[in-house]
Amino acid sequence: MPTTNRLRAWRVPAMLVAFALALGACEAAESPGGTDGGTAGGPVTMISTQLGPEEEQAAMRDSILSGFDGEVEFIANAEAGVISQQIEAQGEAGEGEASLIGALHGEFSTFGAEGYMTDLSDVLADLGDLGINEQFVELGKLGGDEQVYIPWMQATYIMVARNEALEYLPEGADVNDLTWQQLTEWGANMATGEGQRLLGFPAGPDGLWHRWFQGYGYPAFTGALNTEFTGSEAVAMWNWLADTWQHVNPQATTYSEMSTPLLAGEVWVAWDHTARLVTALRDDPDAFVAFPAPAGPAGTAFMPVVAGLGIPTWAPDPDGAREVISYLLQAETQATTLSEVAFFPVITADLPELEAPLQAEQDAVAAMTSRDDALPSLLPVGLGDQGEAYNQVFRDAFQQIILDENDPAEVLAGLLPNLQEIFDASGAPCWAPDPASDGPCQAG
Repeated sequence: MPTTNRLRAWRVPAMLVAFALALGACEAAESPGGTDGGTAGGPVTMISTQLGPEEEQAAMRDSILSGFDGEVEFIANAEAGVISQQIEAQGEAGEGEASLIGALHGEFSTFGAEGYMTDLSDVLADLGDLGINEQFVELGKLGGDEQVYIPWMQATYIMVARNEALEYLPEGADVNDLTWQQLTEWGANMATGEGQRLLGFPAGPDGLWHRWFQGYGYPAFTGALNTEFTGSEAVAMWNWLADTWQHVNPQATTYSEMSTPLLAGEVWVAWDHTARLVTALRDDPDAFVAFPAPAGPAGTAFMPVVAGLGIPTWAPDPDGAREVISYLLQAETQATTLSEVAFFPVITADLPELEAPLQAEQDAVAAMTSRDDALPSLLPVGLGDQGEAYNQVFRDAFQQIILDENDPAEVLAGLLPNLQEIFDASGAPCWAPDPASDGPCQAG
């Protein structure tokens, strides 16, 4: 059977979790239709660590949830850790307003370990006709028999360039098969030709810059992450970034997302989350090309982002939450989620044809995840309330090494105790691409 666009809409992104599951192992539904959501007499309160930016919250409330036959109060926050802290507080109290939780795989690992989540095996059985990807389902069990969460949506990080940047590609370079060193040369060529620093990264306070280190920089240069935090390959990565940063737009430390500077022409080549690049591709589709993240000495590293839906044990309206889960997993809702916030579906049911900007991202994801040297790096797992402290270690290293121009080896050695303290406090084991650990991960 020929592969259509709408089939590729779910098959290719599923590679993200197929890779993640393989490495992480070391560690006939009806639409709600006439049912009345919020059976406890009020709206179903959904609290989510995802879709926190204002425009994504608006899309969730006004478009994605608009077809639900009932009322949902959607609560999210773009500030890192706020929602997780609320969930932890409600879990410790054994009561709270949340009937449904939307969160990342790594966050559910913490919630599940604390005993906060209800087994959703019955919900999964009711959703059988939708064909939720089996690898997602296994991830949602967190290595046990109970279904801690139901897969909801997925994404990753790629690159986008303005067409005029392509003439400055290094000789012989293929935009779909770049190395990080070639990206440096590309930035240098643009700076020489245009007299401007035209590379861009979301290194502002609200940007996802820490994910570059965790899913792209460290794994691509070292083949690992936490266990090689101070190693010689890590120092080489930081030296590469210092060399590259002279070609990065100096406003990068203010950027929270890269669509705006790409559209404004402040940046010609940028890395970011698919959901934060899609605006540029939509607003001026003929002006841009999407392509995979480059490869490093250890491979083409990338970070699969898997979000799920779970019902806490203290949920005041678990039946209403089940109805919302069923609604969010329907093919039409999954397609709306893709269209509105650029998170890809997790089901195998037929979806509408992809619009051109989303197909461009889809093709970039396909090229990245299908490489022979593909190296997935999971989102942090099991850190609990130490998640933001963990991210801050990488931001501190960036500040001290790149912006303050200090010696990488000395800075990393100074930050290593902070990193280890986070693992000791959380008890989090190592996650892929680091080798599995017995007990808290030992940073090195």
